[in-house]
Amino acid sequence: MGRPTAFDREQAIDDAMHIIWRDGYEASSVKALSEQLGITRSSFYNAFGSREALFQEALQNYCKQSPDYALALAFPPIDVKMLLTLVFREACAARADDPQARGCFAINSVAELSNHNEVLSPVLENLVLGSINQIQTILNWGVASKEFPRDLDTRAMALSLQNLLMGLNVMCKVVRSEDELLLAAQTTLKALGMYEYGLDEISA
Repeated sequence: MGRPTAFDREQAIDDAMHIIWRDGYEASSVKALSEQLGITRSSFYNAFGSREALFQEALQNYCKQSPDYALALAFPPIDVKMLLTLVFREACAARADDPQARGCFAINSVAELSNHNEVLSPVLENLVLGSINQIQTILNWGVASKEFPRDLDTRAMALSLQNLLMGLNVMCKVVRSEDELLLAAQTTLKALGMYEYGLDEISA
């Protein structure tokens, strides 16, 4: 039986993203995904090629919806502290707003698949390293515009900011309060000198 003419591939990718986000990659077999998407296994392979290929499309779909996607879209001139403060605020709000407390699709996948899946491990590694590199690039813009001192170690700072973002994306599974997540983010950003004051902050 072929794929139904009404099949919406983009919607199926979004649906698959939510299935994998909820259940994890390994539990989301081709059989399980096909059944939940309402298609046959042959239609699954015709549409996506493989489970790994579908995952990569679902990951790209997720990244474009994620609050930190604003970092990928940034370009100079820019107020770096303002950008970082708003990104972390949006991340805290998004994680607290999820009634299933699923955390971050990408970071969940890093924890599950890195160093275990030969195909997807390098994809996830490149995603995280690419994010670190982009944050460093943004910080370099801040140095060039004299928002930050010339001696700022932008690599160390980028690693620290990525670590904060990843930590929040895990902690939100048990700390459900947006105020507490934001408090944690603000406290660290302030300690790093990366916080823009005056944005309705929560007192630390």
